[in-house]
Amino acid sequence: MTDVAFLGLGIMGSRQAVHLVREGHRLTVYNRTPETARAWADEHGANVAETPREAAAAADIVFSMVVDGDQVTALLLDDPDGAVHGARDGALFVDMSTIAPTQTRAIGERLSARDVRFVDAPVTGSAPKAADGTLTIMAGGAGEDVERARPLLDAMGALVVHVGELGQGEMAKVINNSVAAVNAATVAQALLVGKATGVDLDALTQIMGAGSGGSAMLDLKAGPMRAHDFTTLFKLEHMLKDVRLCLQEAQAAGVAFPAAATADEQYAAAMDRGLGGDDFAAVLAVLEDLAGTRL
Repeated sequence: MTDVAFLGLGIMGSRQAVHLVREGHRLTVYNRTPETARAWADEHGANVAETPREAAAAADIVFSMVVDGDQVTALLLDDPDGAVHGARDGALFVDMSTIAPTQTRAIGERLSARDVRFVDAPVTGSAPKAADGTLTIMAGGAGEDVERARPLLDAMGALVVHVGELGQGEMAKVINNSVAAVNAATVAQALLVGKATGVDLDALTQIMGAGSGGSAMLDLKAGPMRAHDFTTLFKLEHMLKDVRLCLQEAQAAGVAFPAAATADEQYAAAMDRGLGGDDFAAVLAVLEDLAGTRL
């Protein structure tokens, strides 16, 4: 049993934290919307903190799961209520958000100056896998820190991979999400070509799924795209953010990623149509306009 704090109870965090309670850990939760934290704690059995600092004071390991790097920085470092100001001796912070690797390393340097250990552990799998505890988790940081966090990460994920030093978990995540973004847009285009040329789409998806055209995005997004059901599992605006983070890092490394650059344009166009809060399968709407046809 470990004293754990969980900061951020959104679509993903609220589902992930449940598994820590089920494993018997003592949980203190914090959310920017206090009503959300209180409702979650009442349902699942946890303590509620009024500030990240208060949450960290009650925990040996502190998880954060929010939208972007600015939110992570505020949660962990803001004076006087940031978690670092309440951290116990020997505390370990584990950020499961998806943020820029450079920002992760900068946060790590500031935490290290306060003798707080830091691991980046972003996830892939969206809300359904968060709910059933089968996320893939990619961790960056010192080996001993990752191993310390591993039992709790194992409660939330089916696969936990130590990628390398601090920030490399984030790098692996944004590369992975960029491939997913490209793949989802490609699936949408394939379906539109099939529709325009009269191919039976049931047959097409069955054949692609059994052949070299198969992919996780085909399995997950072809059905919702055909139904125009963009119920949010992973917001389009968050996918665009991750693609842009990847492109920034690739540019800094002097490596081109043309497919991701094209996806950037497609998902940005979907944002312009007001689809940022929808699931990223909504990129279909942009591609339907380009194709002049509708599934």
